Amino acid sequence: MSNIQVGLKVGLVISAALILTGCSSQKSGSGKLAAKQEFTTAVDSELSTVDLSKTTSVQTFEVLNNIDEGLYRLGKDSKIENALATKTNISNDGLKYTFNLRKGTKWSNGDPVTAKDFVYSWRRTVNPKTASQYGYLFSGIQNADAIQANKKSPNSLGIKADGNYKLVVTLEKKIPYFKLLMGFPLFFPQNQKVVEKFGDNYGTKSADMVYNGPFKLTSWNGTGMTWTLAKNQNYWDKKAVKLDKLHYQVTKDPSTGYNQFKTDKLQYVGLSGVLAKNLKNNKNLVTRETSSCYYLAFNQKKKLFKNLKIREAISMAIDRGQLTKKILGDGSFNSQSFVSKGLSINPKTGKDFTATTAKPDSLTYNPTKAKALWKAGLKELGITKMSFTLLSSDEFAQKQVSEYLQSQLEKNLPGLKVNLRNIPFQTLLSRQKSHNYQVTMGDWYADFADPITFLNILTSGNPSNVPQWSNKQYDKLIKASSTTDAGNADKRFEDMTKAQNILLDNQGITPLYQSASKNLLSSKVKGIIYNTAGATYNYKNAYIVK
Repeated sequence: MSNIQVGLKVGLVISAALILTGCSSQKSGSGKLAAKQEFTTAVDSELSTVDLSKTTSVQTFEVLNNIDEGLYRLGKDSKIENALATKTNISNDGLKYTFNLRKGTKWSNGDPVTAKDFVYSWRRTVNPKTASQYGYLFSGIQNADAIQANKKSPNSLGIKADGNYKLVVTLEKKIPYFKLLMGFPLFFPQNQKVVEKFGDNYGTKSADMVYNGPFKLTSWNGTGMTWTLAKNQNYWDKKAVKLDKLHYQVTKDPSTGYNQFKTDKLQYVGLSGVLAKNLKNNKNLVTRETSSCYYLAFNQKKKLFKNLKIREAISMAIDRGQLTKKILGDGSFNSQSFVSKGLSINPKTGKDFTATTAKPDSLTYNPTKAKALWKAGLKELGITKMSFTLLSSDEFAQKQVSEYLQSQLEKNLPGLKVNLRNIPFQTLLSRQKSHNYQVTMGDWYADFADPITFLNILTSGNPSNVPQWSNKQYDKLIKASSTTDAGNADKRFEDMTKAQNILLDNQGITPLYQSASKNLLSSKVKGIIYNTAGATYNYKNAYIVK
């Protein structure tokens, strides 16, 4: 969610600095349920559109995961749990899934939730007219690729309703991670009547939506710095939902957030590196790694950044250890990988994916070699100096990172001038989508627990391929992993390993760090389920104790 997501987020997305721990049992924690089942959490960026067919934001997918519901929910450790699906039958060849749906479920306006809502939602997302950046995740479902290429009608997608409560999905090829996908909000249902009623306004404010999940989005005007998730009284399992309201507050300055936590105005807040170090012994401190990669994307349609030596020089001029430990200080680390550490295991060796892929020299800090490559690259371009603008978000941490990169690059690469442009998050996403930049800070958050969620986005022509990097061999390997080798775990893993090696050797993107967050969470807040991939936060079973 990638940038869910980011792809979740997925695009490219900056995540909300959240975290949590706990179990889902009402009996856990320090005592009885509090009379007031509400808490307020800080996030570091505004909410973008909550139209699941159009968003790319990690933060938005988190919200969608709690205001809507699909066939499955992801429980602890990404365990698949039945939600709207009560039974799943899979054909012997693995190409047909038949879902029996829960009867009597309703949207927040009282309309029934039926199989037709899934059919409409999926067709809408894959329709090229919708311009979803996440449509590629439907690849492998019958006719999805042809539809996105404008070769077939969206109505030909391999999904159909067999009455109101039976859904049949037909695949073109086996999708090893298919059930995990079904727990991601992109595959949730949509109410056609409501979408058509609001038209272009659909998903732009809380009133222009309906909801079928544990909560409803309220008090959001489309641009505001606050919004609320309120318990959905029409939710089929409302008895399991203890929380009445979850309030979100955009807090871009961590110091402000910390002060509000101390006065109990916030119960959940992300910390800056400096604050995290000072509060390392605080009983409310919690840490969570994310399945993510923050990276530099060079616009490779521009002559300056087509040059490999230039991209390698920039990469080798960055001290990632200093960046993560001294500048960020929030638990983020250098994985020397695009695919995040801790996401996937090699089926043959049992080792983490990042341990089986190559680490090219260009990902290691070496200012001497960086200078030599820089000089050679400039010579090939016929210039003696260079300047570019680094485009990033105006969130606190990203400002710090961009200022550090500016300092490092200008110090280690003679003749380089780096200009900084830190802009609102939603504007950044728009600029990245249209490739309106020279160099930008991109990020990707896993939509599900498989390396392909990262590697897919850098295939040629993918809407989330921000740098517009293209490599035929890379494309071939990614295609093989989802077609000829899809049913062979070892071969599939080998395809993906080789693909990442090509990507990193060619500096398709320049990985900087895998993010983590240090946060303060009130001890009264219990039952939050966190997963590192996909829509990370599940608040269905959250509750407040006295």
